[in-house]
Amino acid sequence: MKRSSLFLLPLALLAAPALTSCDTTPRERQEIVRNEARNLDSLADRTAATLKNAGRRAATFDSVSRSRNRQPLDNTSLETFNAELLGIFSGIEQLTPSTIEPAYKQFLQQVRARRKAWTQRDWDYATAIYKRLNARLNAVRLDVKGRNELHIRALQAEFTAMETSRDVKDLGQAVKN
Repeated sequence: MKRSSLFLLPLALLAAPALTSCDTTPRERQEIVRNEARNLDSLADRTAATLKNAGRRAATFDSVSRSRNRQPLDNTSLETFNAELLGIFSGIEQLTPSTIEPAYKQFLQQVRARRKAWTQRDWDYATAIYKRLNARLNAVRLDVKGRNELHIRALQAEFTAMETSRDVKDLGQAVKN
Protein backbone atom coordinates (compact mmCIF):
# COMPACT_ATOMS: atom_id res chain seq x y z
CA MET A 1 0.00 0.00 0.00
CA LYS A 2 1.43 3.41 -0.96
CA ARG A 3 2.06 5.95 1.76
CA SER A 4 -0.16 8.53 0.05
CA SER A 5 -3.13 6.18 0.23
CA LEU A 6 -2.62 5.92 4.00
CA PHE A 7 -3.22 9.64 4.29
CA LEU A 8 -6.18 9.70 1.91
CA LEU A 9 -8.96 9.12 4.43
CA PRO A 10 -7.67 11.43 7.22
CA LEU A 11 -6.96 14.15 4.68
CA ALA A 12 -10.37 13.81 3.19
CA LEU A 13 -11.87 14.30 6.62
CA LEU A 14 -9.67 17.34 7.26
CA ALA A 15 -10.19 18.90 3.86
CA ALA A 16 -13.94 18.29 3.72
CA PRO A 17 -15.02 21.21 5.92
CA ALA A 18 -12.98 23.62 3.81
CA LEU A 19 -14.72 22.53 0.68
CA THR A 20 -18.33 23.01 -0.10
CA SER A 21 -19.95 20.26 -2.09
CA CYS A 22 -21.84 22.76 -4.21
CA ASP A 23 -18.70 24.41 -5.61
CA THR A 24 -16.66 21.32 -6.53
CA THR A 25 -17.19 17.95 -8.08
CA PRO A 26 -16.23 14.71 -6.38
CA ARG A 27 -13.37 14.33 -8.88
CA GLU A 28 -12.04 17.82 -7.98
CA ARG A 29 -12.25 17.06 -4.28
CA GLN A 30 -10.44 13.78 -4.88
CA GLU A 31 -7.65 15.65 -6.71
CA ILE A 32 -7.35 18.17 -3.86
CA VAL A 33 -6.97 15.33 -1.37
CA ARG A 34 -4.31 13.67 -3.57
CA ASN A 35 -2.35 16.93 -3.78
CA GLU A 36 -2.48 17.37 -0.01
CA ALA A 37 -1.33 13.77 0.44
CA ARG A 38 1.63 14.44 -1.89
CA ASN A 39 2.49 17.53 0.16
CA LEU A 40 2.41 15.48 3.35
CA ASP A 41 4.56 12.79 1.76
CA SER A 42 7.12 15.42 0.76
CA LEU A 43 7.09 16.87 4.26
CA ALA A 44 7.51 13.40 5.78
CA ASP A 45 10.45 12.67 3.45
CA ARG A 46 12.17 15.97 4.34
CA THR A 47 11.62 15.34 8.04
CA ALA A 48 13.02 11.81 7.76
CA ALA A 49 16.13 13.15 6.00
CA THR A 50 16.57 15.82 8.67
CA LEU A 51 16.26 13.25 11.46
CA LYS A 52 18.70 10.91 9.75
CA ASN A 53 21.21 13.74 9.42
CA ALA A 54 20.73 14.75 13.07
CA GLY A 55 21.23 11.12 14.13
CA ARG A 56 24.47 10.94 12.17
CA ARG A 57 25.73 14.15 13.80
CA ALA A 58 24.76 12.89 17.25
CA ALA A 59 26.66 9.65 16.62
CA THR A 60 29.71 11.64 15.53
CA PHE A 61 29.47 13.78 18.69
CA ASP A 62 29.24 10.63 20.81
CA SER A 63 32.23 9.09 19.05
CA VAL A 64 34.32 12.23 19.62
CA SER A 65 33.27 12.30 23.29
CA ARG A 66 34.21 8.67 23.79
CA SER A 67 37.55 9.25 22.13
CA ARG A 68 38.20 12.29 24.36
CA ASN A 69 37.24 10.32 27.47
CA ARG A 70 39.72 7.57 26.59
CA GLN A 71 42.55 10.10 26.61
CA PRO A 72 44.16 10.27 30.06
CA LEU A 73 44.06 13.58 31.89
CA ASP A 74 47.31 15.47 32.18
CA ASN A 75 48.41 15.35 35.84
CA THR A 76 49.86 18.87 35.76
CA SER A 77 46.63 20.30 34.36
CA LEU A 78 44.62 18.27 36.84
CA GLU A 79 46.59 19.69 39.76
CA THR A 80 46.20 23.21 38.34
CA PHE A 81 42.45 22.72 38.08
CA ASN A 82 42.41 21.22 41.57
CA ALA A 83 44.16 24.28 43.03
CA GLU A 84 41.91 26.70 41.11
CA LEU A 85 38.65 24.99 41.98
CA LEU A 86 39.35 23.99 45.58
CA GLY A 87 41.74 26.71 46.77
CA ILE A 88 42.76 26.00 50.36
CA PHE A 89 40.93 22.66 50.20
CA SER A 90 43.06 21.33 47.32
CA GLY A 91 44.52 18.58 49.52
CA ILE A 92 41.50 16.34 49.05
CA GLU A 93 43.02 13.40 50.92
CA GLN A 94 43.42 15.60 54.01
CA LEU A 95 39.79 16.75 54.12
CA THR A 96 38.07 15.95 57.40
CA PRO A 97 34.39 15.55 58.26
CA SER A 98 34.32 19.24 59.23
CA THR A 99 36.13 20.51 56.10
CA ILE A 100 34.47 18.36 53.43
CA GLU A 101 31.35 20.55 53.18
CA PRO A 102 33.31 23.83 52.79
CA ALA A 103 35.41 22.09 50.13
CA TYR A 104 32.27 21.22 48.15
CA LYS A 105 31.03 24.82 48.56
CA GLN A 106 34.34 26.20 47.29
CA PHE A 107 34.32 23.75 44.39
CA LEU A 108 30.77 24.65 43.32
CA GLN A 109 31.39 28.39 43.64
CA GLN A 110 34.34 28.09 41.27
CA VAL A 111 32.47 25.81 38.87
CA ARG A 112 29.58 28.29 38.72
CA ALA A 113 31.96 31.15 38.01
CA ARG A 114 33.98 29.38 35.30
CA ARG A 115 31.64 26.93 33.61
CA LYS A 116 30.45 29.15 30.76
CA ALA A 117 33.97 29.45 29.38
CA TRP A 118 34.84 25.77 29.77
CA THR A 119 35.38 23.27 27.00
CA GLN A 120 34.32 19.65 27.31
CA ARG A 121 37.90 18.80 28.30
CA ASP A 122 37.74 21.35 31.14
CA TRP A 123 34.59 19.59 32.32
CA ASP A 124 36.54 16.32 32.26
CA TYR A 125 39.04 17.81 34.72
CA ALA A 126 36.28 19.21 36.94
CA THR A 127 34.54 15.82 36.91
CA ALA A 128 37.76 14.09 37.93
CA ILE A 129 38.09 16.45 40.90
CA TYR A 130 34.42 15.94 41.73
CA LYS A 131 34.94 12.17 41.77
CA ARG A 132 37.92 12.55 44.10
CA LEU A 133 35.81 14.72 46.41
CA ASN A 134 33.07 12.09 46.38
CA ALA A 135 35.58 9.35 47.18
CA ARG A 136 36.83 11.39 50.13
CA LEU A 137 33.25 11.99 51.27
CA ASN A 138 32.65 8.23 51.24
CA ALA A 139 35.74 7.76 53.41
CA VAL A 140 34.61 10.26 56.08
CA ARG A 141 30.83 10.09 55.61
CA LEU A 142 30.06 8.30 58.85
CA ASP A 143 31.49 11.26 60.80
CA VAL A 144 29.84 14.03 58.75
CA LYS A 145 26.90 15.78 60.42
CA GLY A 146 23.54 15.08 58.83
CA ARG A 147 22.80 18.69 57.87
CA ASN A 148 26.24 19.00 56.26
CA GLU A 149 25.73 15.80 54.31
CA LEU A 150 22.35 17.03 53.15
CA HIS A 151 23.93 20.27 51.91
CA ILE A 152 26.68 18.29 50.18
CA ARG A 153 24.04 16.17 48.41
CA ALA A 154 22.37 19.37 47.14
CA LEU A 155 25.73 20.63 45.86
CA GLN A 156 26.36 17.28 44.15
CA ALA A 157 22.99 17.51 42.44
CA GLU A 158 23.80 21.04 41.27
CA PHE A 159 27.13 19.95 39.79
CA THR A 160 25.51 17.02 38.00
CA ALA A 161 22.82 19.33 36.62
CA MET A 162 25.38 21.85 35.33
CA GLU A 163 27.49 19.14 33.74
CA THR A 164 24.49 17.49 32.10
CA SER A 165 23.23 20.86 30.89
CA ARG A 166 26.54 21.49 29.17
CA ASP A 167 26.50 18.04 27.57
CA VAL A 168 22.98 18.59 26.27
CA LYS A 169 23.90 22.06 24.98
CA ASP A 170 26.96 20.72 23.14
CA LEU A 171 24.99 17.81 21.71
CA GLY A 172 22.30 20.21 20.54
CA GLN A 173 24.88 22.37 18.81
CA ALA A 174 26.49 19.34 17.19
CA VAL A 175 23.16 18.15 15.85
CA LYS A 176 22.26 21.61 14.48
CA ASN A 177 25.56 22.14 12.67
